Amino acid sequence: MICYSGRIAIYSFLFVVTSFTIIFLPSRIFSALSQVPGCVIFGPIVYFLCINIILKLIYNGEPYQIAVRAALLGFIFSLGIFIKIHSESGLQVFGVYMCVMAIFHYTEFLSIAIIQPNLVSTDSFVINHSKEYTIAALTSWTEYFLEYYFFSSMKTIHWLSNIGLIICVGGELLRKSAMFTAKSNFNHIVQCHKNPDHVLVTHGVYGLCRHPSYVGWFYWSVGTQIILLNPLCTLAYAYVSWIFFRDRINIEELTLLNFFGEEYYNYQKKVGSGLPLIEGYKLEA
Repeated sequence: MICYSGRIAIYSFLFVVTSFTIIFLPSRIFSALSQVPGCVIFGPIVYFLCINIILKLIYNGEPYQIAVRAALLGFIFSLGIFIKIHSESGLQVFGVYMCVMAIFHYTEFLSIAIIQPNLVSTDSFVINHSKEYTIAALTSWTEYFLEYYFFSSMKTIHWLSNIGLIICVGGELLRKSAMFTAKSNFNHIVQCHKNPDHVLVTHGVYGLCRHPSYVGWFYWSVGTQIILLNPLCTLAYAYVSWIFFRDRINIEELTLLNFFGEEYYNYQKKVGSGLPLIEGYKLEA
């Protein structure tokens, strides 16, 4: 049974998606809103402010912080669908991107709420993953809107954007499969100390590669830029993500070798890391 924090996230997310769908998505309502200057833009903003007030009346403290984040992701997801349905061709890919981003961060929290309920917190949304993560997102949005403004036809290659969506879905499924396979052994933070119940997981997707959660996240991140049809950020994300996961894997494997010794050493020899040209931490012969 899902924990209390998980239930708050589910209720908040679904409440926003359902209410937004009823209020804004029908074509007749959009037509009416579009007749009022600024209503299409400011209507959703006012709507979310009202949602925030409702949540504040229901929850306090940590539950409110979880609720408002889940609601925000539900709002971004719903707004993404709205943009996909009602916007012109060049903006539609950004709507798809918004949906992909919202689902990724929401399901990160929900997965931890299921497999590690004692560790779940607002950080489990990984929205504030790092300063570098925020800068990367802002850079991708800047490239998208600059190219949309100056070369709008670049953003209408929907078959290519759909390939990015497929890559994102595949990466997301692989990452979540890794989390649910590892269960209590999974953590967003590399652990320095071995817990008594920590075991080496080598079955399921871990039989395909040693780091399926990183592999999934790597391809998901690159896929988001293909969705946006951002040529520069696609290359930059691939390179920077590869560097990040190379270093992260080296640190994690040194820890795992300390935890499991020969058991992990033998696992390394049988199963690859999953990411191209990344071997991981190797013990000296």
